[in-house]
Amino acid sequence: MIGKLSGRIDYRGSDHVLIDVGSVGYLVFVSERTLAALPGAGEAVALYTDLLVREDVLQLFGFPTLVEKEWHRLLMGVQGIGAKASMAILGVLGPDGIAQAIALGDWGAVKAAPGVGPKIAQRVVNELKGKAPAMMAMPGETLAAAVGDPDAVLEPIPVRPASTAQADALSALGNLGYGPGEAAMAVAEAARETPDAEAAALIRDALKRLAPA
Repeated sequence: MIGKLSGRIDYRGSDHVLIDVGSVGYLVFVSERTLAALPGAGEAVALYTDLLVREDVLQLFGFPTLVEKEWHRLLMGVQGIGAKASMAILGVLGPDGIAQAIALGDWGAVKAAPGVGPKIAQRVVNELKGKAPAMMAMPGETLAAAVGDPDAVLEPIPVRPASTAQADALSALGNLGYGPGEAAMAVAEAARETPDAEAAALIRDALKRLAPA
């Protein structure tokens, strides 16, 4: 199993890149969001990868973070979601957007991805709603891109993703005895209204939403 590639971009396509790793070219499909963030041809890059094995084809899909790779794996487990639909959802929402949409039951946000109809979007939300809290709490890690140094050894580096405050808020609410589902929904609603809020503010807001009317 190929789990990570580090090399230099040979060329960029509309939905993929060719990565030269030790004179071997790997064709890696990426989401629109990831493609826009990658460096240009000839520059160094590293991606986590997932290999799709079918009877007639082998395809590599690339992700800048382990969280995004895990969301791809979860999405692919939903009936009716193939690799193309999964990458479309990731391209439109990103990992944090998917977590919030599922926690809030917002299947309309999932439906915004090209090729994803309302029934499939609802199925994604219904089947993955139990996964959102754990994914929101998953630590973030991205792969460094040593621009201008194609021979550099690229390793994972810790980052502070947008969901770090949400993960901290989820953990605190769990310690207070709230269930994962209700905590995830309250935190997602708070984060949607104040995207840049720190954990303490999210906790206060979420507690107000969880308090009995």
